[in-house]
Amino acid sequence: MFPRLKPYRSRAWLANVHEIENCVLCGRPGIQAAHSNQERGMSQKASDCLTAALCPECHGEIDNGRDMNRDERRARMNEAIVRTLDQLARRGLVRAV
Repeated sequence: MFPRLKPYRSRAWLANVHEIENCVLCGRPGIQAAHSNQERGMSQKASDCLTAALCPECHGEIDNGRDMNRDERRARMNEAIVRTLDQLARRGLVRAV
């Protein structure tokens, strides 16, 4: 098991996520930088680099939806984070150094 690290915080990272205009899951305009809920307690956010560009509807469905169980919600969020990283890389907002 990995040791628990202090969450990574970066306003620049969140600003880059907000450069994505449309939800990475459904394509609707108007996104929120939605943090992963894995490995965090109540009112504790995950690292900023574990965010997804989601519309309010998809964000709410992943956080509180009744149509998916916990594992399905986590898998959907992980998919959204990967798609967000893909968009950031394609825009040159995250790159290898």
